[in-house]
Amino acid sequence: MIDDLHRLTATEAVVRMKRREISPLDLVEAALARIAEVEPALNALPTLCAERARKAARRIMAAPAPEDGRGWLAGLPIAVKDLNDVAGVRTTYGSPIFKDHVPARSDIMVERLEARGAIVLAKSNTPEFGAGANTFNVVLGDTRNPWNTALTPAGSSGGSAAALAAGEVWLATGSDLGGSLRTPAGFCSVVGLRPSPGRVANGPSEQPFNTLAVEGPMARNVADVALMLDAMAGRHEEDPMSLPAPDTSFALAASGPRLPRRVAYSPDLGITPVDSAVRRICAAAVERLAGAGVAVETTVLDFSEAPEAFQTLRAAGFVASLGPHYRLRRHMLKPDIIWNIEKGLALGLEAIARAESARGRLYHRMAAFFRDHDLLVCPAACVPPFPVETRWVREVEGQGFDNYVEWLRITSAITLTSCPVVALPAGFTAAGLPVGLQLVGKPHGEAALLSAAAAIEAVLGLSGRTPIDPRC
Repeated sequence: MIDDLHRLTATEAVVRMKRREISPLDLVEAALARIAEVEPALNALPTLCAERARKAARRIMAAPAPEDGRGWLAGLPIAVKDLNDVAGVRTTYGSPIFKDHVPARSDIMVERLEARGAIVLAKSNTPEFGAGANTFNVVLGDTRNPWNTALTPAGSSGGSAAALAAGEVWLATGSDLGGSLRTPAGFCSVVGLRPSPGRVANGPSEQPFNTLAVEGPMARNVADVALMLDAMAGRHEEDPMSLPAPDTSFALAASGPRLPRRVAYSPDLGITPVDSAVRRICAAAVERLAGAGVAVETTVLDFSEAPEAFQTLRAAGFVASLGPHYRLRRHMLKPDIIWNIEKGLALGLEAIARAESARGRLYHRMAAFFRDHDLLVCPAACVPPFPVETRWVREVEGQGFDNYVEWLRITSAITLTSCPVVALPAGFTAAGLPVGLQLVGKPHGEAALLSAAAAIEAVLGLSGRTPIDPRC
């Protein structure tokens, strides 16, 4: 039985634990066995906290379940991205500056997940300070894609995505600034949700009003993502942006799949080149939606100001968050981070003001768009998975990129809208590599988005293809 438990969905595992058919300790041991089997090929979960997890499992098994079971994970082992503190567990942020860092307190998000029955079993790998969409760092090494271990799972939540796809854990945390959760979900054929800012409380942080970066759930299907979001959501006094949990659970919303009536599809948002295979696969997925009765339009919102605005706001944010390390430990930062900080330091106030105004105009265009559309649909990345040695994409379809952020325009532009986004498997290339779709919902509309995503997942018929054994 232990050998097969990693194949359960998170929802199935929680139901079986609530029925006392299996125990949290059973799942901890099953996950550790699976990690030992596949981790040498992946390096997705380089830091384990097995004894801490076993103790947590025994505590949960000895205590009564809460009367209100909403969001209760019942002792399910999870992975936490190495950007988030876990008390007593090595947390490096992928940086040599913090290679021996062991925090005394967990991140707010982690505290909430553990209070709701999650068991932290491992830290998932991330690029240095989450900068970049290829998961590598000099402290913990490169993470590889289980669909082809010569390739990257993307980043910066690449360790979480690879671990899910290979069945090392049932749920994992991700974070997303310019696509760090959505791109790995697409590259690994799993599901990720970038929620509205404030939906998942995090911190404590010195930049608590930041609305570009968010934390979110990752899983192997939409129902499991909704289950995890229920465990993550809610107001917290230490996060001034945090939102109260809605009256209706997200899991309930996902259990009632409802196809959207009217969506708009854009293969490139009018701002980026997109690989021909990605275009073809995403277009075929959207055609299947049309065949299921969804009205599909090719309306293209004006995203032309988004690339410059995002780069400006990102660079300013890097100065705020990493500026002290740049001043004191510049030699310990990777070149991409140095470039991003120096770009921020060179900004004038007028450039930042212009970026903020451009973001505001984009938000209002999105609000107007959603008056008569249910979703905006586009690819989750402009390319399929690429070799792990390629640190970032330099060119697509003959168009070059000048820096490590530009190839992420199709996700970073959506970041500026503050809308919730589900990244969902869309199909596979001729070489068997995953391609994903972004489903963009209305502001604060996670429940309706998850309901639509569950229905679209059923139409596309790709759920259940993970976990897989790593493929060389």
